[in-house]
Amino acid sequence: MSNQPPHAVSKGRGARPLIAHVVFRFDIGGLENGVVNLVNRMPAERYRHAIIALTGITSFRERVTRGDVEFIALGKTPGHGIRLFPRLYRAFHRLRPAIVHTRNLAALEASIPAAMAGVPVRVHGEHGRDIGDLDGSNRTYRWVRRMHRPFVTHYVALSRDLERYLVDAVGVPAKRISRIVNGVDTERFAPAPVRAGIPGSPFNDPRLIVFGAVGRLQPVKNPALLARAFAKLVRESPDLRAKARLAIIGEGPERIAVERTLAEAGIAELAWLPGARDDVAAILRGFDVFVLPSIAEGISNTILEAMASGLPVIATAVGGNAELVDHAATGEIVPAQDVDALAAAMKRYAAEPERARAHGEAGRARALQRFSLDAMVGEYTALYDRLLARGVRVGRTAAPAHEGSR
Repeated sequence: MSNQPPHAVSKGRGARPLIAHVVFRFDIGGLENGVVNLVNRMPAERYRHAIIALTGITSFRERVTRGDVEFIALGKTPGHGIRLFPRLYRAFHRLRPAIVHTRNLAALEASIPAAMAGVPVRVHGEHGRDIGDLDGSNRTYRWVRRMHRPFVTHYVALSRDLERYLVDAVGVPAKRISRIVNGVDTERFAPAPVRAGIPGSPFNDPRLIVFGAVGRLQPVKNPALLARAFAKLVRESPDLRAKARLAIIGEGPERIAVERTLAEAGIAELAWLPGARDDVAAILRGFDVFVLPSIAEGISNTILEAMASGLPVIATAVGGNAELVDHAATGEIVPAQDVDALAAAMKRYAAEPERARAHGEAGRARALQRFSLDAMVGEYTALYDRLLARGVRVGRTAAPAHEGSR
């Protein structure tokens, strides 16, 4: 019988440590898309992967192309997940992961049963703001993060804003945080020589100017503001009624507010809301300008995808948006919840199509240079390697990291 601790990593040829990625729900979303990209792109000979959803797993799992990934859905009901701890403990004990990587506050609680099960490395990623804590001031959420801090080996922040929050509000030492920005598939998301037609869209006439957004229609994404800005644009520039169009791709509770705003403005026929779509890359090639009116963000995958697709981006000044969009070079950054500023930015691009094209080309170049998938995967792989080597060396296989051992 081997005397190795249950999660120790074999150094023999062909040994592949397992990473268990823990999310709240595995469904369409930027966070989840980042997990898919990481799993699919990481060299198969380096690590194995499992994906654990505290609630459910949808057909989104089909985007994972590797055949050796195990999926586990725990069916969590609303409330604290302490009732899941025994099942999480058993799952970790059976899987024997070398690394457990939780993402966002909703999955952070899994770090406790991971530590109890002897997982040597527990990584936690902060990907964006919580809907109930858009400015990071919620004391309860700060306390919860501080309470879990001893059980987390290392943190990943996707933006400078989230990195500052972890240091200043949660009290995580800076040396326990790595900032890793999402990457984008610049081969899949690439511009067309001329604006492409979108399957099913009524706005494929090349003479039109299509302002587009992609994302879940949730309050934090603020799609109703985009509808109001578009209504203002058309109302104040009547000449644009003949050529300006709006496409909002996605589904969610804010759809009702968006449709009401468009109907009340008498411009419902100028907008297209087809619901959620799987062909986002093709859809982006049918836009002229991408708009993200969120009231909170981490690092937006849709901004990166739009940039890679050669689109100028109008985004609000929240989260990591300004880290992605170079204002007045690849797009425009406008104040959050400011309908006048958003409408004005849209009007400028409508009036200056050459400027829009130039900003789109610059955004594509920026995506290629700074936000490639290969760079993101390389940074995560290096981080996992480093933490795992350190975790095995100090024998962290059965107890949480002590605050004093930072």
